[in-house]
Amino acid sequence: MRIAVIGIGGVGGAFGGKLASRYGSGPDHEVVFIARGEHLKAIRGKGMTLITTAGESLVRPSLATDNPAEAGAFDVVLFAVKSYGLEEAARMVAGNIKDDTVIIPLLNGVDITERLQGVLPRGICLHGTVYVSAFIEAPGVIRQVSPASRLIFGPDGGSVERFRPIDALFQEAGITSELTSSSQSALWTKFIFICPAAGVTSLLQKPFGEVMDDPEGRDLLAGLIGEVEQIARAKGIDLPGDIAQVSLDKVKQFPYETKTSMQLDYEKGRETEIDIFTGYIVRTGQKLGIKTPLHERVYKTLTGAA
Repeated sequence: MRIAVIGIGGVGGAFGGKLASRYGSGPDHEVVFIARGEHLKAIRGKGMTLITTAGESLVRPSLATDNPAEAGAFDVVLFAVKSYGLEEAARMVAGNIKDDTVIIPLLNGVDITERLQGVLPRGICLHGTVYVSAFIEAPGVIRQVSPASRLIFGPDGGSVERFRPIDALFQEAGITSELTSSSQSALWTKFIFICPAAGVTSLLQKPFGEVMDDPEGRDLLAGLIGEVEQIARAKGIDLPGDIAQVSLDKVKQFPYETKTSMQLDYEKGRETEIDIFTGYIVRTGQKLGIKTPLHERVYKTLTGAA
């Protein structure tokens, strides 16, 4: 198979690094990195260093490029770009995608597959959910700080049999993967935690521990979780009955000083992914006739919207 990883940041670097380590120089599979800038230059020159809690390894993809036209057709495509660059990235590789190319997004939003389908005329778009904490430490260097990484992927209903070779490919590369036909449930199970957490930490400018120590912050987080659950159930997403409490309890499992990626971006004045989190809930609530006052408050405050 020819596997392309679009975006070699923390997530793309962590998963792409394992794939390149296993298949980058082999005869059976090829791994293509689509990257840019100094990061790409470093990977081309000396390979990519992947640092995990288990150790450090130098990996080399079959090809690293910022010009997909020179990469040929892909059998599997992993999208790991920021959400605000998704459509541009999809258009950039549209010519590499065949009718039977399997596309797996590794982004956090719950509408990513729909957005990809709206841009790409070909390919089979699945849902993907990842659990990993990693970042670019320096050009050509990815540091994964979470002990483990996990990928859950598959269609929303129907048979998963045609995708088992891809699941086997992931697992052989050392990626903990799960192929499921309940991919929407997996996606929303993560979203119902990460969306409110991103919003409340960014709004209050507090890490997880301080949010939970503050009664108002804790209540706001619980309220945001409740609004996401209401949207999910209105859309027919199958979630456990105690999902709200489980999601709130997850915060306590993180180190006290943990900050969300959106909070870090907001603090540094960078573009954030608020539109796939808070903005999505506000827009969807309006479409469904469901009030989301807490998300509206967070969105208006962080974006300055009237």
